[in-house]
Amino acid sequence: MSERKYFGTDGIRGKVGDSPITPDFVLKLGWAAGKVLARHGSRKIIIGKDTRISGYMLESALEAGLAAAGLSASFTGPMPTPAVAYLTRTFRAEAGIVISASHNPYYDNGIKFFSIDGTKLPDEVEEAIEAEMEKPITCVESAELGRANRIVDAAGRYIEFCKGTFPNENNLNGLKVVVDCAHGATYHIAPNVFRELGAEVITIGCEPTGININEECGATDVRMLQKRVLEEGADVGLAFDGDGDRIIMVDHQGLKVDGDQILYIIAREALRQGQLRGGAVGTLMSNMGLEIALKQLGIPFVRAKVGDRYVLEKLQEKGWRLGAENSGHIILLDKTTTGDGIVAGLQVLSAMVRNHMSLHDLCSGMKLLPQILVNVRFTGSHDPLQTPEVQKVAKAVEEELAGKGRVLLRKSGTEPLIRVMVEGENEEQVTAMANRIADAVKHVG
Repeated sequence: MSERKYFGTDGIRGKVGDSPITPDFVLKLGWAAGKVLARHGSRKIIIGKDTRISGYMLESALEAGLAAAGLSASFTGPMPTPAVAYLTRTFRAEAGIVISASHNPYYDNGIKFFSIDGTKLPDEVEEAIEAEMEKPITCVESAELGRANRIVDAAGRYIEFCKGTFPNENNLNGLKVVVDCAHGATYHIAPNVFRELGAEVITIGCEPTGININEECGATDVRMLQKRVLEEGADVGLAFDGDGDRIIMVDHQGLKVDGDQILYIIAREALRQGQLRGGAVGTLMSNMGLEIALKQLGIPFVRAKVGDRYVLEKLQEKGWRLGAENSGHIILLDKTTTGDGIVAGLQVLSAMVRNHMSLHDLCSGMKLLPQILVNVRFTGSHDPLQTPEVQKVAKAVEEELAGKGRVLLRKSGTEPLIRVMVEGENEEQVTAMANRIADAVKHVG
């Protein structure tokens, strides 16, 4: 695969106003994408966004570029990323575009594409779009220009889709839930889904201003949700990130339930219902406690590289359906095509209702092992992980753990950091081990 200039693992992302997230670049991107996608047949593109203030500017620029290439844009307004994937499928659109930087602060934004199947665009299509970016913009004949319209009932359609993933014979009557929408794209969707299924819903993070998305709330910061669950005496708390593709939960005791625990609950429930096909996919960061708990149930488990696209690739390769990152991306391929926080949350609530168990008790079959992460900055062009000194210390630590823990050393993809992760049964011991390896990295770095 050739090296791409603009597309990263999750579309194009950056600070608004800095290249490439500028109006002129996005206009050109819209045109280039339009030129490539127009070759494929349908001339309709769905455009959704989260609640960032920059979304208005970027959707206008995209629409102008697409129109110049002869493609029409259908706007959904603020809509979770998985909703755009779903609407792209149901409208048989040529592609869907989401304007979002997910869990990042408001001053960042990004653009990602979905294919007609509601999955990420194939590499060759992304490469063709990049090739068009090098050419000067042209404009189709006036009669051929694209139009723009709004999908009036986008939210209602997606709410019905989410509810359709919850078992018909069950409801959420009598459950008190706190829903934190991170002032993001789920603010007008998630509370309605849970309410319409019968839950008593208390909302936080549902007043987007355009600049408060993900700010001390949502899946990346559950402290406010934990506090509110305890104050309200709620049964459960659900926190989404800015674009709704991640979920972190909180039990009635105010304890955080992460992506690993959510995957465990959903996998065990699928096994109980006789609906589990194959096993589950985690990542290199998934807690060893998940691996041990699934093994006890006889559920196969494999690890992919960190990143939801790698989890998805591994699921497709194995023909399995369940995958997750501990950060809360949960992929349920029997329900939808991409990580979906609301759909994942509904499956956990369904397990609570069906088994008459609290979220706390559903988690009890899995013990999270202490996992210590130390970030070490390094300078220079060499890779500290390749040095004999670091490898020797890491090997010694692995031998001491004797199969009852793990060592993971990896370079950050975005900054000059080495991430040192040690996991084991004893927190003091693994902290000391992580620091020992970190010191070795500092010494050579």
